[in-house]
Amino acid sequence: MSRLEAKKPPLFISEPLAEDVVGQSLSLLSGILKSCYGPTGRLKQLHNGVGGYVCTTSQSSALLGRLSVSQPVVRVLTASVQNHVSRFSDCGLFTAILCCSLVENFKSLNIAPCTVIKISRHLLSLCLDYLKSEACGCRVSVDFSSVETLLGLVRSVLSSKPACMLHKREVDHLAVLILKAFMFTVPCHGETNAALGKCIIVPMKRRRVMNSMVLPGLLIETPEIQWAKPLTVRRTHSDVIKIALFCASMAGDCLFPEEGTVTVHHGISLEMAELNQLLNVGKQLVNDEVGLVVCQKVIHPALKQYLKENRVMTVDRAGLSLMEPLSQMTGSKPIASIHALSPSCYGTLKDVRIESFASKHFVHLIPNDTVVCSLILCNRNETAWDELKRACETAEHVLQLIVKEPLALLGGGCTETHLASYIRHKTCYLPPSSFKGMGCSRTQYQLVADGFCRSLESVASSLNHDDGEVLTDMVYGHCWFVPSGFPSVHNWTDLVSKCGCGINGNAENLSWRLLQGQFGCATLQGCPKEPSVKTADRLTLDSFVAKCSGLQVALETANLILDLSYVVEDQN
Repeated sequence: MSRLEAKKPPLFISEPLAEDVVGQSLSLLSGILKSCYGPTGRLKQLHNGVGGYVCTTSQSSALLGRLSVSQPVVRVLTASVQNHVSRFSDCGLFTAILCCSLVENFKSLNIAPCTVIKISRHLLSLCLDYLKSEACGCRVSVDFSSVETLLGLVRSVLSSKPACMLHKREVDHLAVLILKAFMFTVPCHGETNAALGKCIIVPMKRRRVMNSMVLPGLLIETPEIQWAKPLTVRRTHSDVIKIALFCASMAGDCLFPEEGTVTVHHGISLEMAELNQLLNVGKQLVNDEVGLVVCQKVIHPALKQYLKENRVMTVDRAGLSLMEPLSQMTGSKPIASIHALSPSCYGTLKDVRIESFASKHFVHLIPNDTVVCSLILCNRNETAWDELKRACETAEHVLQLIVKEPLALLGGGCTETHLASYIRHKTCYLPPSSFKGMGCSRTQYQLVADGFCRSLESVASSLNHDDGEVLTDMVYGHCWFVPSGFPSVHNWTDLVSKCGCGINGNAENLSWRLLQGQFGCATLQGCPKEPSVKTADRLTLDSFVAKCSGLQVALETANLILDLSYVVEDQN
């Protein structure tokens, strides 16, 4: 008999932020995430400590999903960021780093948390109102008649993932493919209930990245070539291929006797009865001029042979993941039972072909209207391919968000420093009535605003991993990176060429200051200006929707953590 232990009472922790271990955990997490941030971020290898799969990554979705977090306060932060990433795919590291920095800066203020929360929410509203206004100097409109901005967004996503191991030429090639794949998924006909299609990523590991390609339609891998070339698939009188899509098993094992009692008369074979039913389904499919049968599960060999003799092509073991895109692409409705077959469930295809890539063989289903496409994605090794797959999915999601909100934000740290400059300028001229409404003094407001701005600027500074200086200019409020190895001087013109996003050069007579220097209203030359030209080549861009959401999530999560008075932890 096993020994019984007394149940332990729950652990009550008051003022959890005052605990040293919580502060150390937040600082450690912040350091890990900052070191991963941006195109030159350092990679992390994650595994479970007892062997098994090792993940090499710098992406927040992989990092936070595999990090073991025990501190309840830190778990609140990671769960909040993971929820943001699940909805928007992008700006996960931005959100997490900003949240850690906000907690650190706000905690150091000798101001009541409720007052900090009121002021920070007012600062957030100032930021969002500015970002959504036409006067915003760090916002770029996306014109769908020109692909340059769209390519810039995709390139920025791919370039910020160093574990993908991509050269500039490979980034450009993949950016074009991802944009092409996205365009395939946009419906050609304007309908009231129109929905974006799907891009299916087909893995091709240990191959050159430049071998990647996009094909309209769907590729279904087959273990071997079972059909002769060219294919002679049965067509209807209107020269289309009718397709039947089955999500039920067609292997002859549909009765499942373990689920109940089955009474069988003497001389009756369940297997033969089921096979006869399958053959009757096959006869109906032939009579209905079906040319292709795709089954999620297994098709009985006898049924396969019968359909083949009648020039009906069969593909089985398609898997659950392909059912939705197949249905969307062909207009067919998945058939859930072999005992109820309706002709209204059939869909149509334009053509079916056999394709071979490397050592793999595929059935290529080509639709009449392309809303589903296949991206054959290649990379040098399995680790780099896994990271590239995540990056491509993020880029595709960013493009989908652009359809709802055709805007982008300047990247490379420029949006963060520009926003910080804007907030510093704006808060210097707030009327006394604003402070009265928040129940705070001007001094308290300025202290919180300064902590907020320093947090934004700490995110921009995290892009620098080479010990060089980080600057911001006094005209546009953009971020500039000085190469390492140069002493701190006041004339930076000879050391910087372009700002972080690439929109501003040093041709103008700009003046700079160190990003970690002393701040105050007197150092600013007014409200940061909008760049006169927003069409420079190869801009670094961020998703507008994802970054605005990340800004909100970071601040609200930081406020939640600041407002924690007790943590109750079960010790059993």
